[in-house]
Amino acid sequence: MTTDQKHILAISAHAGDQELTAGAVIAKYTMEGHKATFLHLTPGEKGHPRLTPDEYKKQKIEEAYRAADILGADVRFFDYKDAELPVHDEIKYRVADVIREVKPDIIITHWKNSMHKDHANTHRIVEDAHFYAALKTIERELPAHYARKLYFSENWEDMDEFVPEVFVDIPEDAFETWIKAIGEYAFARGETYGFPYIDYYKALTVVRGAPVYFKRAQGFMVPKGGLNQRLQWLG
Repeated sequence: MTTDQKHILAISAHAGDQELTAGAVIAKYTMEGHKATFLHLTPGEKGHPRLTPDEYKKQKIEEAYRAADILGADVRFFDYKDAELPVHDEIKYRVADVIREVKPDIIITHWKNSMHKDHANTHRIVEDAHFYAALKTIERELPAHYARKLYFSENWEDMDEFVPEVFVDIPEDAFETWIKAIGEYAFARGETYGFPYIDYYKALTVVRGAPVYFKRAQGFMVPKGGLNQRLQWLG
């Protein structure tokens, strides 16, 4: 890993998505002095069986800020509604503007195939936003920026044709920081619909690490044409 500071922009359909799936890698980066930003397109406010969307929105935003603080990352929210995330040029350009503003070296987002339409839509939005942000001939308030690396994280809801191609080693200190961070989310603790998110993603780090001789790893897909890699760092 070079000493140059890197910046990761992790773009989620809902607060908590990229914290669960890429948070250990982000902790690894920030603990080495690199930067990270979470961009949540919606809070994921309709995912609680007992709270109203307004109540849960407030809770999710508060949880996201606490988790990001533990991970050493910044966090931003767009104002779109959970389960109603649109796909149009307005939102693509909004994401492109954030890319031009924060100038990430690495972007992480959802894989294209998902049982949740917000995840699939986020993939489509980010692919075009990544392209728009890089084009100098698209004139916006800020100058063009090309993020050299684009990765798709492993989410249990996005597993259709997901085949991880890049495996990033997770050291113990980053692992412990990540577990603390995702524990800030009530849904991750199983307090909404009972899915054992923390247990699932903890176990997944072992599953992804073992075949490449890491104790723990998080796996990612890359755009078509990428190579299978066993890595210490994403870039």
